[in-house]
Amino acid sequence: MELAEIDFLDTLELTEEQREEIDGLRRSERLERLAEWKTRDLSEMVEALSTHLGMPVAPPERFDLDRLNSIPLRILHEFHCVPIRSESDEDENGPLVLATGWPVEAIMDDWIYATCGQRPVWQLGNPDRISKFITQNLGVGAESLDESFDIDDDLVGIEIEDEEDEDAAIIRFVNEVFSQAVDDGATDIHFEPMEEELRIRYRIDGLLVSVPVPDNLRKFQDAIVSRLKIMAKLNISERRLPQDGRINLKSGDTTLDIRLSTMPVMYGESISLRLLNKKSAPLSLQQLGMSEQDQDKVDRVLGLPHGIILVTGPTGSGKSTSLNAFIRKINSEDRRIITVEDPIEYEVPGVNQIQVKQEIGFGFAEALRHVLRQDPNVIMVGEIRDRETADIAIRASLTGHLVFSTLHTNDAPGAITRLTDMGIEPFLIASGVELVIAQRLLRRLCPDCYTLRPIERASVLDSLTVLDMPESAIGEVTELPVAGGCERCRNLGYKGRIGIYEILRVTEALHDPIVNREAAPLMREIGRTGGMVTLGESGWNLACKRLTTLEEVVRTISVKEG
Repeated sequence: MELAEIDFLDTLELTEEQREEIDGLRRSERLERLAEWKTRDLSEMVEALSTHLGMPVAPPERFDLDRLNSIPLRILHEFHCVPIRSESDEDENGPLVLATGWPVEAIMDDWIYATCGQRPVWQLGNPDRISKFITQNLGVGAESLDESFDIDDDLVGIEIEDEEDEDAAIIRFVNEVFSQAVDDGATDIHFEPMEEELRIRYRIDGLLVSVPVPDNLRKFQDAIVSRLKIMAKLNISERRLPQDGRINLKSGDTTLDIRLSTMPVMYGESISLRLLNKKSAPLSLQQLGMSEQDQDKVDRVLGLPHGIILVTGPTGSGKSTSLNAFIRKINSEDRRIITVEDPIEYEVPGVNQIQVKQEIGFGFAEALRHVLRQDPNVIMVGEIRDRETADIAIRASLTGHLVFSTLHTNDAPGAITRLTDMGIEPFLIASGVELVIAQRLLRRLCPDCYTLRPIERASVLDSLTVLDMPESAIGEVTELPVAGGCERCRNLGYKGRIGIYEILRVTEALHDPIVNREAAPLMREIGRTGGMVTLGESGWNLACKRLTTLEEVVRTISVKEG
């Protein structure tokens, strides 16, 4: 360790074990780990280090993109530094000012001088912002595929070609892609081969976001695909047929269960990965975004000894998360709860969770028949996909079991007609189904950068029409939020997601329409008369509370009659 580094650690009164751990971390990770140990904000630790070293803190807006490409990638990543614009933007011949997130080591000056021809002037930077600036402008894992030189080489030999093992570089690159996906909160990763490039995209908060990648990534495409197949234990020589696999990966404190799918396309193999965080914190009904009124409706049905609760919505609308919240709410020592899932997305202590295996003929229907012999009080079926599963689930709800499951329909009343279309007798539906919840996930406004603007009445009325809401809904609303964009939300204007819900209680008023096979619009009107809040109304309420935007509500919801 350098003297300045040792002095700073002395001021924090670290244990010997902590000092050893810090020494083993990358420069980019050290200050963040200290902030965790001392329960302080990272920016506070930057200020403390700045005061101790007497180094000014470099503002992130002065990070110099124009000069970034003049410094070798290995230098940027190994020393975790970025160039800073001079006070005068016109001073092209000024000193080389670099920001780094940890005390400077003597070797850093030598390497910068050897590769850039200038002795640097050092400033201190927020390590998190430095990392984001490098990744956004040079690409995820760029240093792994850099073919310039090895930072451990003798300074005299930096012109020689790098002889680093390519396999190790590919492994590091793939790991960096996964690590960045976890940091960004991605739920999916897509590797998409194009004619000129290998494109990588993350799905964040429901939308696909392109990932900056190194310019030379295309030449490593086959090696990257092979690495992913090896991790999933797939046949790397089979490139003509789709394959499915599974990867268990630990990234920092996060344990991922990754579902991998390959598909032959025009310029190679497209690979999609669904990331399931085994250790993700469970969400309560309130954290899901349910209003107190909606929670009361759900709680009343969760307290029943039997009946079926259906959650509907498209893929990615949070249905499994809602079912998991229901299970956790009613989980107790005096209830035997069994779930049948594909895949098991959340581990729930005290609950018997079953993974279906379609390849050996153990699907939802087969599993459900055997579950009924296990003396359960509560059954959760991951999805009703066919008539047999639907029939067993409905009949189980009529024979003293509380059953949870999901369907793919656009709204709550549509679930009733969907079951009828599957061939389930209407009188069984009317007797067994207690509650239907339709839901969507909206992007939540970033609280740090949104603004308010006066409403344009004509535009708002058009949106209300799409949401199937009357003009009177505007009421006294005079302004609505508009998404902005800042560093915290990756300049997207949104950060995280929040749910909207349409909850239909199957009451006596709906019994005859269901038995008579009435259309969904009639059941929707009966539900609204009984107090059902539609998806459109739920979304409008969130926009008025400044939790999302009206544009986001309209983008997410498609109201269909029929």
